[in-house]
Amino acid sequence: MRSIDLTAVSWRKSSYSNQDGGACVEVSDDFAAVVPVRDSKVPYGPALVFPTVGWASFVSAIRGGQLSD
Repeated sequence: MRSIDLTAVSWRKSSYSNQDGGACVEVSDDFAAVVPVRDSKVPYGPALVFPTVGWASFVSAIRGGQLSD
């Protein structure tokens, strides 16, 4: 498995994150093939890295209401 250096990555908070500081997910758009995802409350903790196609499918399913609480 190849390691990805995330030290200089630009992060943005997901529009689906809780505005009260609760469930805050941050993603990076800095890579073409993968999307790193992290918990904004633990910025120096681990990040999950998803293939761009898989992340796009996940976001599409959320927007389409296919995934619920």
